[in-house]
Amino acid sequence: MSEQSSTIEQKNDFIRNMIREDVSAQKYQQIVTRFPPEPNGYLHLGHVKAICLNFGVAKEFDGVCNLRFDDTNPTAEKQDYIDNIKNDVKWLGFKWAGEALYTSSYFDQLYASAVKLIKQGDAYVDLQSPEQIKESRGSFNEAGTASPHRDASVEENLQLFADMKNGKYAEGKAILRAKIDMASPNMNMRDPVIYRVMHQVHHQTGDKWCIYPMYDFAHPLSDAIEGITHSLCTLEFEDHRPFYDWAVEKVGFAQPPHQYEFSRLNVDHTMTSKRKLKQLVDENIVSGWDDPRMPTIAGMRRRGYTPEGLRDFCERVGVTKVDSVVDFRLLEFSIRQSLDNTTARGMAVLKPLKVTITNFDEAVKDWESLKAEGVKARWDEELQTLWLVQPNHPNVDMGEREIPFTKDLYIDQGDYEIEPPAGYKRLSPEKNEIRLRNTYVLAVTEHVLDDAGKVIELKATIDPTTLGQNPEGRKVKGVIHWVSASQGIPATVRLYEQLFSVEDPSSVSDVHEALNPNSLTELAAVVEPSLVNAPAGTRFQFEREGYFISDEQEHSTEQPVFNQIVSLRDSYKPA
Repeated sequence: MSEQSSTIEQKNDFIRNMIREDVSAQKYQQIVTRFPPEPNGYLHLGHVKAICLNFGVAKEFDGVCNLRFDDTNPTAEKQDYIDNIKNDVKWLGFKWAGEALYTSSYFDQLYASAVKLIKQGDAYVDLQSPEQIKESRGSFNEAGTASPHRDASVEENLQLFADMKNGKYAEGKAILRAKIDMASPNMNMRDPVIYRVMHQVHHQTGDKWCIYPMYDFAHPLSDAIEGITHSLCTLEFEDHRPFYDWAVEKVGFAQPPHQYEFSRLNVDHTMTSKRKLKQLVDENIVSGWDDPRMPTIAGMRRRGYTPEGLRDFCERVGVTKVDSVVDFRLLEFSIRQSLDNTTARGMAVLKPLKVTITNFDEAVKDWESLKAEGVKARWDEELQTLWLVQPNHPNVDMGEREIPFTKDLYIDQGDYEIEPPAGYKRLSPEKNEIRLRNTYVLAVTEHVLDDAGKVIELKATIDPTTLGQNPEGRKVKGVIHWVSASQGIPATVRLYEQLFSVEDPSSVSDVHEALNPNSLTELAAVVEPSLVNAPAGTRFQFEREGYFISDEQEHSTEQPVFNQIVSLRDSYKPA
C-alpha cells in the first residue's frame, strides 16, 4: 500500500469518503479544490481548518488547490491583506497551484454571464431604493413582493445594465437582480442582487469598473471557470447552495462544480468575526492584526504557535457536518506537543528575588576537584564567574551553552515564602535547602525584608560538594531555576491569557464587554545570556515557566522581548 493511500484511509471523514468515491468512479480527470479568501482582513483560526482541508485533500488525492482571492468589494480590500494571506498559507506549509488567482480577473466573463442571464429573461435591473428592496423581500413567514421593474423587457434591461456599467447611476440607485422566486422559502432565492454600482477604484483592475458582482454570484462562477471539482465551504453557506447551483446552471457550464458544506471551527473564548476583530485593531484595543492575543494566523505566528501544531489541531478536530465548540485547551495541547522536542531549554526569572551566596568565594575555589564526573565548566577569574556547560535539550541533540554562575543570583519570588501554603515544596524558613538547577545545593540562612514586610533579598550558602552530585547523608527535595544577577540580561516578558473572558464572545453585542482585562501582563524579567543572543523568532522552553518566543518584531540583544507561547503543562488530555 502506498504512503498516500494509507494517509487517505486514516482520514475517514465524509468529504474524503465522497472524494474517494468520485475518484473510484473516475468522475473527474483530476481533483481540483480552492481556498477562496476575501482580502478584507487577516486570516484567523477558522481559516486554518479550511486551508488544511482544501490543500490537504488536493494533496492526498494527487490533485491541485488554487488560492483565489474573491475580491468583489474594493471598499474593504487592501493589498496588505492579500500579501499577508499569501504569507499565512505558505507559513502553514501549503503551496497553491500556479500563480495566485483573483475573481477580478474574471470580471469580463462575469459581466458577459450577467448579460446572458438578462437575455434569457433570468435577470433584471431594479431601480427601487435599497429600503424599498429590503421591505419587498418579505420575511421567513411572508412571501416577498415583486419589484415593479421585474417584468421590464430584455432590451430595456440590457440598456439599463449598460448604463450601470457606463457610470450613469450613482451608488444605490440601480442594481441587477436574478429573477428566481419571490415566494421561495429560502430568502437567498428571492431575486438576489448579483451586481451593484460602486464608484470605487479596485486594487487589481483600477478604475475600469464602476459595477461589481456580488460575492454569491461571482463565487460559483469563478469556481466553474477554474474547473473546481469540489467546492468546500462551511455550513453557514448551506442555504446559499441553491443559488450557487442556479447560477452555474443558468450560465450554462457543462460540468458545474458542486458545493459541499462542513462545520466551521468554533473554539471557546475565541472570536473569528473579521468585522469585530478589525474593530479591535481600529480602536487600538490590540496593537494590530498580529497582536499575539489575536486569533489571526499572523497573531498566532507572532505568539509563537507552530504550523505543525495548528495542523495537528485541525486533524484532531476533524471534519464533520455538526457544529460544535472545541475546547481551547486542545489547541494548546497540540501546540505544546509540537514544541516539546523542538525547542532549546533556558532559564529565565520572571519575578526576580535577589540571592547573595555568602560563601561563594571559598565554595567554588575547589570546584574542579569536587565536581561530579561529567560536569563541564570553566572559571573566569576576571568576572569571578563559574561558566557551566549544559545541553540545550535533555533528550535531543541541540548543542550546548554556557550558563554563568555568580555570587549574586536571582530566583523567582514564588520560590521563597515566609508562610508557605500547605503542600509547598520550595524554600521557606523551615525548609531552607534546595537544589539550584544544574549546580549546587543551596541553603538559605537569612531573609531581608523591606519596610512593608516584603522579602527583597536572601542570604544563602552553597554546599561545595554538590556540584553535579547529591549531598552525602541527606536527601534534598526540589529543584528551582535561577539566573546570574551580574551576567543575566534584563528582558521584557509578556504573559498572555485569552483575549476574551466569556466563553462565546460572539454572543455579546458590545465587543468591549467580552474583553479580558488580564489578557496581557508585562514583566521585567532577567534571562540567561544564551536566550538573548538567539535571533528574533526563536522559540525556547523557559525551565519551570513555559514555552516562549523572542518577539519577531521587537526583540533585540539590546532590548530583549519574549512572548509566552503556552504554559509548560496542563491537566487537559484529548479524548
